[in-house]
Amino acid sequence: LVPFVSMLFLTLLLLFLALFPGAFNCCMKISDEIPKGILRRVERFEIQKADGLCHLEAVILYIEGRKFCVSPRIRKVKKWMKKNKHKVPRKKPHGRKQRRTKVIKKKEKKQ
Repeated sequence: LVPFVSMLFLTLLLLFLALFPGAFNCCMKISDEIPKGILRRVERFEIQKADGLCHLEAVILYIEGRKFCVSPRIRKVKKWMKKNKHKVPRKKPHGRKQRRTKVIKKKEKKQ
């Protein structure tokens, strides 16, 4: 009975992780202050909405492979985000792009 229960638990855990991959990637705490020096070193940032699996609104700053969660209400952060919109990761389009077909006009024969 014990191996069955542990196997069932493991199966349910793997199913949960497959269905909700971002569940363990949410910011659980946010900072209300941030030094300017950190903002200068940010490589990219993401905005975490307070919907779905993440229940906290936050700005995730990525610096040298680490992530920092800060409040989106910090005036300094708002101003910095406006100035650095290019650091937001672009969403990749779904599916393949369809190639344009080149239209080749046939030369008319002169008579």
